[in-house]
This record gives sequence, structure tokens and C-alpha cells, in this order.
Amino acid sequence: MIGIGSRTDHLEKLLGDPWDAGNPAGFGAAVAADEREETAAAAEVALDDFGLHAEFVPTALGGRLDRVDHMVELMRSVYRRDPALGLGRSGQLLAAVNVWTAGSPEQRAAAAALLLDNRRIACAFHELAHGNDIAANTFAARHVEGGLRLSGRKESIANLDRADALVVLARTGEHDGPRSRSQLFLTADRLDPARVRHLPRFRSVGMRGVRLGGMEVDGLDVPAGALLGTEGSGVDTAARAFQVTRMALPAMTTALLDTALRVTLHHTRRRMLYGREAAAIPVVRTVLAETFADLLVCEALSRAATRALQLRPESGSVHAPAVKYLVAGVLTEALERLSTVMGSEFYRRDGEHAVFQKLARDVKPVAFGHIARAACLSALLPQLPGLLRRSAREPAPAPDSLFGAEAVLPALDLPALRLASGGRDCLAASLGTVLDDELPAAVRPLAEEHVRAFAALAGAGASL
Repeated sequence: MIGIGSRTDHLEKLLGDPWDAGNPAGFGAAVAADEREETAAAAEVALDDFGLHAEFVPTALGGRLDRVDHMVELMRSVYRRDPALGLGRSGQLLAAVNVWTAGSPEQRAAAAALLLDNRRIACAFHELAHGNDIAANTFAARHVEGGLRLSGRKESIANLDRADALVVLARTGEHDGPRSRSQLFLTADRLDPARVRHLPRFRSVGMRGVRLGGMEVDGLDVPAGALLGTEGSGVDTAARAFQVTRMALPAMTTALLDTALRVTLHHTRRRMLYGREAAAIPVVRTVLAETFADLLVCEALSRAATRALQLRPESGSVHAPAVKYLVAGVLTEALERLSTVMGSEFYRRDGEHAVFQKLARDVKPVAFGHIARAACLSALLPQLPGLLRRSAREPAPAPDSLFGAEAVLPALDLPALRLASGGRDCLAASLGTVLDDELPAAVRPLAEEHVRAFAALAGAGASL
């Protein structure tokens, strides 16, 4: 398989210079397509020519997915051009990770074949009435002779009208409980138009190029073999599989801030104020520097967390909500700060910086899409007391390969992901050992401050 560096370079060449006004896959084309609530057709063709969906298929199934951090790095090239283009493609992961986690060999092979052929798989979990509480979904799959009968509504589904297959979460138990929901893997040809009504497209302010649809199902019969994993395991499977996407999707979206920062720098270097470049004004320089630092923090955390998925998969239930919560919040606040520097240029829908107003809208769904930040805190907080106690009691350095770009990682083992970490977190445990290393003189006081803060936090957490 071609290395990640070469693949990323090839993808960048296919997409061309984003600043070139004549590039049909550049910023100008992305903004024009956004006005039509679409993505640039030439960019979609380039991604198909590249075979992008192979990046979401494990190597054992003929794809290129061997490292989650590499997949994220490549997808950043797409998100830098147009976050809606990136989300429309990376949304395949929401469905695919459930198939890779719990599917039969036949289901995994079928899903892989679709993605390797540039086809799409939609994730039909969401119901507007229940938000992130997928365990409360009412879409039902009742047992009938020869299989299951589906009824109910699914809403706000990305790529539904273009999907060749669906992963659906349905209620299969008679009573609510942890084992009352199951997942199904359905090819689109099973969606009988007499039983399935497609709902009007859901229009959005941000990520307008992502096609959000819905469906109302009334008595659609499907074979029992459509079950993905064992009956009743649907929520459990999602809770483990989505640890991948709750890290990977926010990590990919950091590229949005990368582009916003470059656009702001491009503008302020050409904008003259008080006889000098705006970029030379101290308050502007401060905002640019702080935003760059925020970008580095988001990239560093997400890179370490995605590598930990393969090195320490037992920590995924801690890292996933932490990455989603922190990265989404930092990105949103950083875009707000940059908009103050852009001034009136930040909301223009024409001109060479028009992509900024699109980014300012596209960043908003990052905070609530897939899972809301508040739900991430709800998943993280119950684990904190045990995590803090164990990390303070058993400090240990993090594996060197966690931070090494060229380090060899073990294969991604999705079934090894757990619903709770049991207090195990290689990042938290390593904070107590940071001062054991030789640190540069300029860095050591800052490291000591963070170690003291962690010790205080661990002490408070131990009493909970």
C-alpha cells in the first residue's frame, strides 16, 4: 500500500490550488456550491478518482485503513477545502464502524465492496424527538414470520438519498432497557417505495452542502439476516464503535480552523491600517498567535487520542468524549476570535475571502453534530473519579509510540473497545511522570504548573 504521505500529496494535486479562482475544486467553487446548498461537483469527482472511501475500509477487507491517525491526516486535506465536502464523505464512517465492529463476515465484505466502489452507506440512527438519546429511539423492528417488520421515522440522515446501503438502529425489545435496541444492515434495494416515504430535505445554516434527509417507514419486511450483530446489542455496539468517530470527525474538522487562520492571515497582510499591515498590529498578532496555539493543541490531543485507539483501546471511552468536547469548543471560540480580526470581511459572500463566512457557519454543527458536547460530559464525568484516583496512585509514562509520527502501531481492534475505561488512561497516568524527563528550561515551569493542577484535580476527584 502507498504510504500516507504519498497518498496525501496525490490527493492535494487532484484537488489543486484552493486559492486559484479558476480551480473548480477551489475555495471559490466551494462557496458557489454552498450558495446552491451543494458541494463542488469537480471536487466530488476528484475524490472518486482518488478512491477516497477506501480510506474507511480496513486493510484486511481490501481498503487502506490501517491507522486512524493517518486516515484523519488525509481527510484534513478534504476538510481544508470544504468542511461540508469532508463531512459528506467521512459520514460513511458513522455507518461503517458499526459494520466493522459487529457485522458478520458477509456483512463486512458487502459494506467494504460498496465503499471500495465509491458507493455510500448512510447511518440511520437519529430521531429528532430524542436527540442524542439513541436508546430512547422509537423506530421499531418487530418479529414476523420470515424476518422483521420495520415501522417508524428516521430524520436528519446524511446522504440518505444517495445511499446504497443503510445501518439502522431499531427497537426490537418489547420493553425499554439496555438490550432493547438492535442494528440492521440493509441495502437500498430493500427500501420498497410502497413502504418507505422519503421526507423533504432538512435545510441547514452550516454544512449546507451535506444532504440531510429522512424517511418514514410503514411495515417494511426485511430478513432476519439483516441484523447487525446479536439482537439487543445495538446500543452497546454503537457506544463502542462511535468512540472512533467521536475522535476522528472532530480531529478532521481541525482543518477548518487551519483554513480560517490562513484566510485571516491572507487578509491582514494585505489590509493597511494606520500606515502598516493589519497583521503587524499587536492585538491582531495576539489573536493570530493564540489561534495558532489553539490549533496545535487540538491537533496534538486528537493525534495522541487516535493513536491510543490502537495502542490502548481500553481508554477510548475517556478519550472520545474528551476530544469531542474540547476540540469542538476550542474551534468554535477560535473562529469567533478570528471573525473580530476579519471585521466586515468575515461576512462577505463574495470576493477572495468569501470562504471565511462559510467556515464561520460550518463550524457550528461541530459542537452538536453526531453527539452534543453536553452529552460528552455526561459520558465522561462518571468515569473521572476512578480515573483520577488510579492515575494518581499508579503514575506511568505514556508509550513512546503514542507521540511518534513514524511509530508502528498495532492493528485497530474495534471489538477491544470498552464501554468504560475502568480508570485506565495512559495520558492521565503519564502526567505524574512528566517532571521525570529532562525538560527545556523555558518549558519546565509550565509543566510544573500543570502537574500541580493535575494533582489538585486528582485529590478533589478522589473524594467524589
